[in-house]
Amino acid sequence: MSIVVTGATGHLGHLIVESLLARGVPADQIVAGGRSLDKAADLAADGVRVVTIDYTDPATLDAAFAGADVLVLVSGSEIGQRATQHQNAIDAAVRAGVGRIVYTSIPKADSTPMLLAAEHKATEAAIVASGLPYTFARNSWYIENYTPQIPGYLQHGVVGAAGDGRVSVAARRDYAEAAAVVASTDGHVGAVYELGGESITLAELAALVSTASGQDVTYTDVPEDVLAGILVDAAGLPAPVAAVFADVDARIKAGDLHVTSGDLERLIGHAPTSPAEAVDAAVAALA
Repeated sequence: MSIVVTGATGHLGHLIVESLLARGVPADQIVAGGRSLDKAADLAADGVRVVTIDYTDPATLDAAFAGADVLVLVSGSEIGQRATQHQNAIDAAVRAGVGRIVYTSIPKADSTPMLLAAEHKATEAAIVASGLPYTFARNSWYIENYTPQIPGYLQHGVVGAAGDGRVSVAARRDYAEAAAVVASTDGHVGAVYELGGESITLAELAALVSTASGQDVTYTDVPEDVLAGILVDAAGLPAPVAAVFADVDARIKAGDLHVTSGDLERLIGHAPTSPAEAVDAAVAALA
């Protein structure tokens, strides 16, 4: 079996390759692709074939996908460009006769009005239209979307627009393990997995930071447009990107990132990383 993993020089893709190796997939059956190949030097040292994959360069896609039984299409990071980039990859997969595409998507991609989900919805539709067998791994929020912000939380508290909405979180490594499972085992053709771990509110996140740090950290809920302004003024995000992430909080408030399927734990065979574990580790690392 040949498994190609795109985005392998990024966080999730790299972890997927590590998970495949940990599951016993021979290194010479894995192709790890990305743009910054120096970030995959450790994978090359393990015997993984490391190649350039650029979603905007079809020649790199054709070369990397040749002979692939499974393509793990890790969603790109360039918001606003991903639908086109993913279409390029899907077209190359069709040309290569790839056996199956595993795509890392977002919960309820086909129904949520979340701005961040629009490109995932388009990609899923394009994969279905391609006629290739597929599996959708719809990953909810990474706990790592929050833990790097803990120093800011300790100074200013947690600010958001999610109200009492619950967001299901897990570590990137948990989602990577799930992708490795569905890429390397049978029985997943046509499956759509809604993946997420324990759910928390942002107020509960603040409480976890308080407990771990011994400092009083509170959650302040603000309107969506106010949060977007804070993301522009304090975080330096471009206004269109800030609007997308403020909308994420609005969709958390509406329940769109609350996943109750249990698919993640069933696939990986153990409980995902809990929010408390992740926060405790992140606070300890600050010491």
